[in-house]
Amino acid sequence: MAEGGALLRRYTGLNRYRGFESLSLRHTLLAALLAAAACAAHPGTFEANVVGVPDGDSITVLLERQRVKVRLAGIDAPERKQRFGNESRKALAKLCWNRKARVTWSEKDDYQRLLGHVSCAGIDANAEQVRQGMAWVRYKQQYSQLSGLQDAARRERRGLWAQHAPTPPWDWRRRNPDQSK
Repeated sequence: MAEGGALLRRYTGLNRYRGFESLSLRHTLLAALLAAAACAAHPGTFEANVVGVPDGDSITVLLERQRVKVRLAGIDAPERKQRFGNESRKALAKLCWNRKARVTWSEKDDYQRLLGHVSCAGIDANAEQVRQGMAWVRYKQQYSQLSGLQDAARRERRGLWAQHAPTPPWDWRRRNPDQSK
Protein backbone atom coordinates (compact mmCIF):
# COMPACT_ATOMS: atom_id res chain seq x y z
CA MET A 1 0.00 0.00 0.00
CA ALA A 2 2.87 2.41 0.67
CA GLU A 3 3.81 2.12 -3.01
CA GLY A 4 0.38 3.46 -4.02
CA GLY A 5 0.81 6.43 -1.70
CA ALA A 6 4.19 7.22 -3.21
CA LEU A 7 2.67 7.01 -6.68
CA LEU A 8 -0.11 9.38 -5.68
CA ARG A 9 2.32 11.84 -4.15
CA ARG A 10 4.57 11.66 -7.20
CA TYR A 11 1.86 12.39 -9.76
CA THR A 12 -0.33 14.76 -7.76
CA GLY A 13 2.08 16.48 -5.41
CA LEU A 14 -0.11 15.54 -2.42
CA ASN A 15 2.79 15.26 0.01
CA ARG A 16 0.66 16.18 3.01
CA TYR A 17 -0.71 12.63 3.11
CA ARG A 18 1.47 10.30 5.13
CA GLY A 19 0.18 7.06 3.67
CA PHE A 20 -2.18 5.61 1.15
CA GLU A 21 -4.43 4.20 3.88
CA SER A 22 -5.60 7.66 4.98
CA LEU A 23 -6.85 8.67 1.55
CA SER A 24 -10.50 8.85 0.67
CA LEU A 25 -12.02 6.75 -2.09
CA ARG A 26 -11.99 9.84 -4.33
CA HIS A 27 -8.25 10.29 -3.89
CA THR A 28 -7.65 6.58 -4.42
CA LEU A 29 -9.52 6.71 -7.73
CA LEU A 30 -7.62 9.84 -8.72
CA ALA A 31 -4.35 8.05 -8.03
CA ALA A 32 -5.42 5.12 -10.19
CA LEU A 33 -6.42 7.40 -13.06
CA LEU A 34 -3.18 9.35 -12.88
CA ALA A 35 -1.15 6.14 -12.80
CA ALA A 36 -3.01 4.89 -15.90
CA ALA A 37 -2.34 8.18 -17.68
CA ALA A 38 1.34 8.00 -16.76
CA CYS A 39 1.56 4.50 -18.24
CA ALA A 40 0.01 5.76 -21.48
CA ALA A 41 2.80 8.34 -21.73
CA HIS A 42 5.52 5.66 -21.61
CA PRO A 43 7.25 4.66 -24.84
CA GLY A 44 5.47 2.10 -26.95
CA THR A 45 3.53 1.51 -30.14
CA PHE A 46 0.22 2.89 -31.32
CA GLU A 47 -1.74 3.40 -34.52
CA ALA A 48 -3.34 6.71 -35.47
CA ASN A 49 -4.47 8.64 -38.53
CA VAL A 50 -2.00 11.08 -40.06
CA VAL A 51 -3.58 14.54 -40.19
CA GLY A 52 -0.50 16.62 -41.01
CA VAL A 53 2.93 16.47 -42.64
CA PRO A 54 4.77 19.67 -41.70
CA ASP A 55 8.09 18.62 -43.26
CA GLY A 56 10.01 15.63 -44.58
CA ASP A 57 10.87 14.11 -41.22
CA SER A 58 7.78 14.63 -39.06
CA ILE A 59 4.06 13.96 -39.06
CA THR A 60 1.08 14.92 -36.95
CA VAL A 61 -1.36 12.17 -35.95
CA LEU A 62 -4.76 12.25 -34.30
CA LEU A 63 -4.62 10.04 -31.21
CA GLU A 64 -7.70 9.92 -29.00
CA ARG A 65 -8.88 13.27 -30.40
CA GLN A 66 -5.52 14.89 -29.61
CA ARG A 67 -2.97 16.06 -32.19
CA VAL A 68 0.38 14.42 -31.50
CA LYS A 69 3.58 15.42 -33.29
CA VAL A 70 5.97 12.61 -34.25
CA ARG A 71 9.55 13.06 -35.45
CA LEU A 72 10.96 10.24 -37.58
CA ALA A 73 13.97 8.86 -35.71
CA GLY A 74 17.39 8.63 -37.30
CA ILE A 75 16.73 10.91 -40.26
CA ASP A 76 16.96 14.64 -40.94
CA ALA A 77 15.16 16.08 -43.96
CA PRO A 78 15.80 19.46 -45.56
CA GLU A 79 14.00 22.34 -43.86
CA ARG A 80 10.90 23.70 -45.59
CA LYS A 81 12.71 26.87 -46.72
CA GLN A 82 15.82 24.93 -47.67
CA ARG A 83 16.46 23.70 -51.20
CA PHE A 84 14.61 20.38 -51.71
CA GLY A 85 12.61 20.85 -48.50
CA ASN A 86 9.23 21.00 -50.23
CA GLU A 87 9.96 17.89 -52.31
CA SER A 88 10.90 15.99 -49.16
CA ARG A 89 7.66 17.03 -47.42
CA LYS A 90 5.61 16.03 -50.46
CA ALA A 91 7.25 12.59 -50.58
CA LEU A 92 6.39 11.90 -46.94
CA ALA A 93 2.86 13.25 -47.46
CA LYS A 94 2.38 10.96 -50.46
CA LEU A 95 3.31 8.00 -48.28
CA CYS A 96 1.48 8.89 -45.05
CA TRP A 97 -1.08 11.71 -45.47
CA ASN A 98 -4.62 10.71 -44.50
CA ARG A 99 -3.53 7.14 -43.73
CA LYS A 100 -3.18 5.13 -40.58
CA ALA A 101 0.37 5.22 -39.25
CA ARG A 102 1.94 2.74 -36.89
CA VAL A 103 4.26 4.65 -34.56
CA THR A 104 6.85 2.95 -32.36
CA TRP A 105 8.40 5.64 -30.23
CA SER A 106 11.12 5.65 -27.61
CA GLU A 107 11.43 9.19 -26.26
CA LYS A 108 10.55 12.83 -26.81
CA ASP A 109 12.84 15.30 -28.54
CA ASP A 110 13.68 18.85 -27.41
CA TYR A 111 10.43 20.11 -28.98
CA GLN A 112 8.30 17.52 -27.12
CA ARG A 113 7.62 15.53 -30.30
CA LEU A 114 7.55 11.76 -30.01
CA LEU A 115 10.73 10.34 -31.55
CA GLY A 116 10.24 7.03 -33.30
CA HIS A 117 9.75 4.81 -36.30
CA VAL A 118 6.70 5.29 -38.48
CA SER A 119 5.16 2.94 -41.00
CA CYS A 120 2.33 3.92 -43.30
CA ALA A 121 0.52 1.38 -45.49
CA GLY A 122 3.07 -1.20 -44.28
CA ILE A 123 6.04 0.85 -45.53
CA ASP A 124 8.79 2.02 -43.15
CA ALA A 125 8.55 5.81 -43.67
CA ASN A 126 11.94 6.50 -42.04
CA ALA A 127 13.72 4.13 -44.44
CA GLU A 128 11.65 5.19 -47.46
CA GLN A 129 12.56 8.86 -47.04
CA VAL A 130 16.25 7.90 -47.04
CA ARG A 131 15.85 5.39 -49.90
CA GLN A 132 14.21 8.02 -52.11
CA GLY A 133 16.95 10.53 -51.29
CA MET A 134 14.56 12.77 -49.35
CA ALA A 135 16.50 12.80 -46.05
CA TRP A 136 19.91 12.23 -44.53
CA VAL A 137 20.71 9.56 -41.98
CA ARG A 138 21.36 11.53 -38.81
CA TYR A 139 23.20 8.99 -36.64
CA LYS A 140 24.90 6.50 -38.94
CA GLN A 141 26.28 4.24 -36.21
CA GLN A 142 22.94 3.96 -34.45
CA TYR A 143 20.96 3.54 -37.68
CA SER A 144 23.36 1.47 -39.76
CA GLN A 145 20.53 -0.17 -41.73
CA LEU A 146 19.63 3.29 -43.07
CA SER A 147 23.23 4.10 -44.00
CA GLY A 148 23.21 1.53 -46.82
CA LEU A 149 20.02 3.07 -48.21
CA GLN A 150 21.61 6.51 -48.12
CA ASP A 151 24.75 5.27 -49.86
CA ALA A 152 22.65 3.71 -52.64
CA ALA A 153 20.57 6.89 -53.05
CA ARG A 154 23.75 8.96 -53.27
CA ARG A 155 25.35 6.60 -55.84
CA GLU A 156 22.19 6.62 -57.96
CA ARG A 157 21.74 10.40 -57.49
CA ARG A 158 18.17 10.04 -56.25
CA GLY A 159 16.28 12.93 -54.70
CA LEU A 160 18.44 15.55 -53.04
CA TRP A 161 21.56 13.64 -54.10
CA ALA A 162 20.95 14.83 -57.69
CA GLN A 163 22.23 18.22 -56.49
CA HIS A 164 25.93 19.01 -56.92
CA ALA A 165 26.66 19.50 -53.20
CA PRO A 166 23.51 19.16 -51.06
CA THR A 167 23.68 20.99 -47.74
CA PRO A 168 22.78 18.88 -44.71
CA PRO A 169 19.91 20.43 -42.74
CA TRP A 170 21.98 20.74 -39.55
CA ASP A 171 24.50 22.92 -41.45
CA TRP A 172 21.68 24.91 -43.09
CA ARG A 173 20.02 25.56 -39.69
CA ARG A 174 23.32 26.77 -38.23
CA ARG A 175 23.77 29.23 -41.13
CA ASN A 176 20.07 30.31 -41.20
CA PRO A 177 18.81 30.31 -37.60
CA ASP A 178 16.05 32.82 -38.38
CA GLN A 179 14.61 30.69 -41.23
CA SER A 180 14.58 27.28 -39.50
CA LYS A 181 11.16 25.65 -39.07
